[in-house]
Amino acid sequence: MPKSSTVFLKTVVYLMGLLIFVLSIFLIPQFINNISDGPSMVKWVIYPIIIGFLLTTIPYYMALYQALRLLKLIDKNDAFSESAVFTLKKIKQYALIITGIYIVMMPFIYIFAEKDDAPGAIIIGFVPMFASFVIAVFASVLQKILKNALDIKTENDLTV
Repeated sequence: MPKSSTVFLKTVVYLMGLLIFVLSIFLIPQFINNISDGPSMVKWVIYPIIIGFLLTTIPYYMALYQALRLLKLIDKNDAFSESAVFTLKKIKQYALIITGIYIVMMPFIYIFAEKDDAPGAIIIGFVPMFASFVIAVFASVLQKILKNALDIKTENDLTV
């Protein structure tokens, strides 16, 4: 596989990182300023949501780094290796951590939606939770397939 085959995917990974960086650095502080003018009942609910969102950026960036590592392995024609299996395992773990953080945040999102009369906020809270869970399941399936392929490859190398 030529090295240029993963350029598009690497660009997408960098853009995903840039998007969350912009949200974290520019929009969250602006959101906090707007909330500070609101009623105090909403404040105690919003701050755990914001902290949860900012906490999810840590495993998110770690998963993006692992995705870049996987793309580098593909570039080096080393996709069928223990390193690739380990990388998929890490991506799965980080996605499950993000899912867990959002599960902890959901009661606060629910309270915010009730107080602010915004039922759409609950759906917005479920989207990243389910998306990260789907990514974890997909990474787990790929990890298992890759591990089986690696075992078959190793077995074939030993029999020849």
